[in-house]
Amino acid sequence: MDFKDAIKQLADRVDKVKDNLQTEEATKNALIMPFLQAMGYDVFNPLEVMPEFTCDIGTKKGEKIDYAIFKDGQPIILIECKHWKQDLTLHDNQLLRYFHVSNAKFGLLTNGIIFRFYTDLEIPNKMDEKPFLEINLNDLKSNHIEELKKFHKAYFDVDNILSSANELKYTSELKNVLSQEFANPSPEFVKLLAKQVYDGTITAKILDQFTTLVKKSVAGLISDTISDRLKTALKTESIQEEKPKEEAAPVLPDNVVFMSEDGKIVTTKDEVDGFNIVRAILYEIVDINRIVDRDTNSYFGVLFDDNNRKPVCRLYFNSPTVKYIATFDDNKVETKNKIESLNDIYKYAKELKSIVEFYLSND
Repeated sequence: MDFKDAIKQLADRVDKVKDNLQTEEATKNALIMPFLQAMGYDVFNPLEVMPEFTCDIGTKKGEKIDYAIFKDGQPIILIECKHWKQDLTLHDNQLLRYFHVSNAKFGLLTNGIIFRFYTDLEIPNKMDEKPFLEINLNDLKSNHIEELKKFHKAYFDVDNILSSANELKYTSELKNVLSQEFANPSPEFVKLLAKQVYDGTITAKILDQFTTLVKKSVAGLISDTISDRLKTALKTESIQEEKPKEEAAPVLPDNVVFMSEDGKIVTTKDEVDGFNIVRAILYEIVDINRIVDRDTNSYFGVLFDDNNRKPVCRLYFNSPTVKYIATFDDNKVETKNKIESLNDIYKYAKELKSIVEFYLSND
């Protein structure tokens, strides 16, 4: 699944689950953590996504911010979370206070639906009061998705983001000003336009007259623009209908994240989540990049160094009613263990660490 589809899928999920989220913690788990995952970050790896990040401020010790995203051992994005029903405001917000005492260049304030990105365009090391980018999952725009993509782990580059942040901020503010003027033109705006077409003195009566004319002209311009775009779209659609239709890509079930072309190998969300839990358990003793997945038609395999001769565990999740995690001893003997939920994987942390330590000792 590409990035754009992942964000759109997350947006579709919002309306389905939000009414069941009664707390901020529920909002984090159901909306914000999936968003971070869609952005390419491993939420189960505290070296990459640190929850409850502590940042001392003057005499205040031990205060925490909800999440900090790390790169090369340094925080790059500070994240403050709110319940999805809460308004987002920076007034006396911890994000505003933490920004100047950390090395992070970006702040993110979110309620799981609206995501506001901040930096220090106006005064160095002091976070701006206005965001340079705002993403609303209930009102996704293609250009905003492209800007959001710059924060993805695979594309993250501070200089690249900052180069467009200044333009984004003021473009957004100008759009708001124009929107307000179009809806309810101010006297200054009316006079500016009237002087382009009227040579006489702009009296109060003339101003009232042109205020009405400006409103009608703006409405007409917008209507004409929409009409022209519809004509172009219909013409394009007509041309495309004359071409042979390509076969549509298969739609995957909700819990499936990958399916091979022959349909024999199906990777589910539960398998991916289980794999991430295994990596979270093992991050203490090994570089988790050495722990890789390899799905098969009968089980989801977890390997050390992508080596079939070094199995870490196997997840037997294909049955709709029962799940197993298979662990291995030093002789590669497999033992199947029934689990009731993904959290039960933590019960086998000792076995998982033991087999990886065995591989490490024989490197």
